[in-house]
Parts: sequence; structure tokens; C-alpha cells
Amino acid sequence: MFKTNALRALDANKIEYEFFVYDDAGEFHSADEAAALLGAPVDQVYKTLVVLNDDAGARKKPMLVMIPAAREIELRVLAKSVGAKKLRMATKKEAERLTGAQIGGISALAQLNKGFEMLLDETARELEWLHVSGGARGLDVKLRVQDLLRVTHAKFTRATADRADAAPSRQEASYPRKNG
Repeated sequence: MFKTNALRALDANKIEYEFFVYDDAGEFHSADEAAALLGAPVDQVYKTLVVLNDDAGARKKPMLVMIPAAREIELRVLAKSVGAKKLRMATKKEAERLTGAQIGGISALAQLNKGFEMLLDETARELEWLHVSGGARGLDVKLRVQDLLRVTHAKFTRATADRADAAPSRQEASYPRKNG
């Protein structure tokens, strides 16, 4: 089995984890599909999204935001939580260029010391373990929430909303395509 940068980071930090290869071909699956293939509760499977700060004059540090697979990111909620005025999802092309990974294989564990602000949705506070990308499509890692926070230096934030809190115009948690 090959080691990804995410797995190397966990090994280097002596973190207990389990890895799962749920698709040897590395075909892209949504986080919901990944949960089904893993046989894991969907509320314990987190996807990693690239979010950009479009505030004029603000620091332009890109964010890696880990949210539950079954939820959508709420950019207004996230912006309020991090004190930003205008956030947007990175396009697929931007996300892949910034991370060097394909969509479906983006992992905060593989992006340590790469200039990203790491954020974990506050829903993870309720969990002991969760699943995140292992740094390649079809590879998943199960680890303790506290270990994910320690290795990535992620901070808890509010990035999703309950249905009652959701804004009327919701940002899909998928990567928009850039026209042109």
C-alpha cells in the first residue's frame, strides 16, 4: 500500500488511525457515497472544501473547511463565524491547483504547513471519531477528532446551519465550474 502525505503526517505524529480503501480505481464519489461504501454513519464522514476570502483588502489565506458529508456549507454562516465579509467556494480548478490534489482526495492532513487556515465544523464537537480523506480519491482515514485538531491545528467553527437557520440562497457544497 502506498503512503499519502496525509498518512505520513499521521505516522510522524504517532496518531492512531485506521485507513480504508473503498475504491481501488479512485473514482470520485460524493462524501455520501463514500459513507455508504465505508459502512460508516454519514454524520461521521467529513468532506474537505476549499473556501476563499474575497474581502477587498483582507488577508487572502485560503481555508480548508471540514464539514459533515450530509450537510452543505453555509458561506454566510461561515463568514460570520470567521469575521469575514465575503467568502466563496473555490472552483474545481482553483481547489485542485491550490491543494495539488484532485477533488475527492483533498485532505487537510496532506496540506500541513501549506498556508491554509484549517477549520472544522462545530458539529464534530459531538463526536469522538470521524472519517476524513486520506489524501487520495478512494482513501479514507478514521481518527479521533482531538487528534485531527492537534495535527492540523484546525479550529472549531460554525460552517453549516440547521435547516431552520439556513439562508434562502444556499451555497452547494460542490465546486462550481468557472465559465470560459
